[in-house]
Amino acid sequence: MTIIILLILISLSMAIVFLLIFYWSMKSGQYDDTYTPSVRMLFEDKKPSKKATPSGEKKVKK
Repeated sequence: MTIIILLILISLSMAIVFLLIFYWSMKSGQYDDTYTPSVRMLFEDKKPSKKATPSGEKKVKK
């Protein structure tokens, strides 16, 4: 009988912890924008700028 009470207490404490974590994530704005991630792959990437080469040196036109 004591094992059942122990398991119930452990499961309730785990449920409360997960509920608190979910509440914290809702308050921190984790789920505010649900539309943008679903259409992000449809947007084109920006083209890289031609300011410098990967080594950091500027290109010289001949």
